[in-house]
Amino acid sequence: MADAPHFVTLGMFIIDEFSFTDQDGKPTGKTLPSQIGGGGTYAAIGARIWLPSHKVGMIDIQDKLLSYGADMWHFRNRADRGTTRALNSYRGDSRGLTPRDFHGTRFAWPKALHLVCSPTRALEIISEVDEIHGWQPTMIFEPIPMRPEELPTLMKALPFISVLSPNAEEALSLLAISTPATVESVEAAAVRFLDIGVGSSGQGCVIIRSGALGAYVATKANGGRWVDAFWTPHDSGKIIDVTGAGNSFLGGLAAGLLLAGGDFYEAAFYATVSASFVIEQSGLPALSIRPETGLEEWNHDLPHRRVNALATASLRQNTQ
Repeated sequence: MADAPHFVTLGMFIIDEFSFTDQDGKPTGKTLPSQIGGGGTYAAIGARIWLPSHKVGMIDIQDKLLSYGADMWHFRNRADRGTTRALNSYRGDSRGLTPRDFHGTRFAWPKALHLVCSPTRALEIISEVDEIHGWQPTMIFEPIPMRPEELPTLMKALPFISVLSPNAEEALSLLAISTPATVESVEAAAVRFLDIGVGSSGQGCVIIRSGALGAYVATKANGGRWVDAFWTPHDSGKIIDVTGAGNSFLGGLAAGLLLAGGDFYEAAFYATVSASFVIEQSGLPALSIRPETGLEEWNHDLPHRRVNALATASLRQNTQ
């Protein structure tokens, strides 16, 4: 386990295809080329923004993905089945990977594991993790779907989860709290999740991703704090497509937990910056190397510049 990557996602790699209709359901004629997508892909890229490729992993289009670093991918060749494709249709919404899929790959056993699935599926994954002696990964759970009837199952899973991170709409729906989301309703939802008990001995974290409101980070020990979104509605020219923003946030969070020494609140700055790069275009952000420095740039910007700017703005707000 010493050479295991820091972060591996159990989310999916998907090829997204798009269909656009008007409010009456008639095709508009608008088209977009197929593009790489999937919750796992975006989570892996969110972590890769901060970590070298050999520290990030995903099981499952090779040329585009390899441009981010060959070490972070393991491709399964299955002659009997093709790659999952998803049709994203806009109008006027199999069993996934498991820890056993890591056997025989360099991805066994990562320090942080990203789950994007139902609470029922999460319990199955937790059971598999428990089968591996000595493996206690930081488990970051992105639950889908989030409906009131899922709450009893979620309650069983939460003691084994390090970070619970629904988006605001999902969190409020699960707890039967009225929408739209407000600062007050999001904070109330986080308290309720913490009262149920997140993590071993209740020491886990709840992060409710709340779009333009930012992200609310809460623990039993330290209470809750907001981390602002990097791009806001005032920066509308920068917000092109929010697909994958939540997934990349959680990949960035896993990397941030490593870089910030396990501090959930500080890690959320890294998470927020990862999401900021993903929403600047349709599809994945672009990675390049600045010739004069040899530093990696994403969308022609330095991730650390953004995280420093976000942290400075937060400190200024907290001292006013």
